[in-house]
Amino acid sequence: MFLVAGSVPGAVLRGLFLLLVSLFRLSSTSDLPPHNETARVARFVAHKCTWGALATVSSQEQVLGQPFANVFSVSDGPLGQGSGVPYFYFTKLEVSVQDLQVNPSASLTMSLAQTHYCKKQDYDPQSPLCAHIILSGTIEKVNDSELSFAKLALFTRHPEMASWPPDHGWFFAKLNITNIWVLDYFGGIKTVTPEDYYRVKP
Repeated sequence: MFLVAGSVPGAVLRGLFLLLVSLFRLSSTSDLPPHNETARVARFVAHKCTWGALATVSSQEQVLGQPFANVFSVSDGPLGQGSGVPYFYFTKLEVSVQDLQVNPSASLTMSLAQTHYCKKQDYDPQSPLCAHIILSGTIEKVNDSELSFAKLALFTRHPEMASWPPDHGWFFAKLNITNIWVLDYFGGIKTVTPEDYYRVKP
């Protein structure tokens, strides 16, 4: 027996499909915390994004002392277990890591434009509605007490890392956050204290 266009089973399947699509769109929209819950928005973005632009103070002769931004993979924890701490997997062969050895100050920018969220909402990456955060502080090597979590955080979100060349001297690092800026709505950028940032449930 074949289903024909306009039959009840076909209509039911189509209805179920449309319902699922609607629910998916609704869930993708409602996941983002309300814009008045700034700390939660910051944690949400920090967890959803798997890479960011890390700006350092350049130690390279051509641009000595100038801002120098570079893309790095990042993770604050396994999916659904975000800690809010941005972890990195670094090698001293990387030019930005060489900058950090001279001056550990850095800022990290992450945006929901890196996810499907803004595309689904038809938001331009520069739109305030396409939420993004800027975290500033200092980069430091992860100590033994959080080494296991840093490795779990990065390798679960970036499995390829486990196979990167072992002779490159890879090590785990993190951003010690001292300042947080959030832009997720009209009216200008907002700030969040690190204390509030780590206190909230994303």
